Amino acid sequence: MAISHDFIDRCAWAVDLSPAQRDRVKRVTTVREYSQGDYVCHKGDLAEHWLGVVEGIIKITTVSPSGKSVTFTGVPTGGWFGEGAVLKSEIRKYDVMALRRSRIAFIPRETFQWLLDTSLPFTRFLLMQFNERLGQFIAAVEYERLLDIDSRVARAVSSLFNEHLYPGLGNTLEISQEEIGLLAGISRQRANQALKVLEQQGLVRVDYGVIEVLDLEGLRQYGE
Repeated sequence: MAISHDFIDRCAWAVDLSPAQRDRVKRVTTVREYSQGDYVCHKGDLAEHWLGVVEGIIKITTVSPSGKSVTFTGVPTGGWFGEGAVLKSEIRKYDVMALRRSRIAFIPRETFQWLLDTSLPFTRFLLMQFNERLGQFIAAVEYERLLDIDSRVARAVSSLFNEHLYPGLGNTLEISQEEIGLLAGISRQRANQALKVLEQQGLVRVDYGVIEVLDLEGLRQYGE
C-alpha cells in the first residue's frame, strides 16, 4: 500500500528535506496494516527498513530463553523506530508487536542511508533520536529495578509523551488499560489500579480507551 503523502510531510525529519528528497521518500515508502497481536517484525530479522507508526501503537519486546517477556518501549502514532539496526545493517534484536490495529510505514534501508549521506538536517534529527532513545532506555532500566508498580505505570505513560520522539501527540493518547499493562509488564487489573492512583493525585485523567496527561513532569518524577 502506498503511503499518504501528507504523513511524510508532517514528519519532523522530513520538514527540512528538499522537494526532490521528499519526493523520493514518498515514492519508495510503503504501508502495511496489522491487527492487534500481529508481529510487525521478529527478533532475528534482517533490518531492511526504517519503520514509522502511521496509525496505532506498537511495543518493542523480547522473550528470554526461559519464556520471560520484557517490553522495552511502546511507540504511538507518529513515532519512528529501528534506526540503529538499519544504520548498522544488522539483524533486529527484538520483536515488534501491534497492540491494536496499526498501520506501519516502511522506508527501505537504501533510502535511509541516502538521506544520511545527502541531508544534514536528517542526520541531526537522528542524533536527537538516538539521544532521546538512550535516555528513555536508561530510565526504563531504572524504574524496572527500583520503582514500585504505580511508579512504573507513571513512567510507562510519560515515556509515550516524549515530544522529540513522538511530536504532535499533544497531551491525550488513545490507549487502553490493557495496553498500558502490556507496556508496563503487569496485568490489566493492576494497571487499572495504578491509573486510579495517578488520577486521584491529579496527574492524569482516564476515560474509556483514553488517557489525558495533566502533569507530565509529575509523571516523570513519580516515585522519586
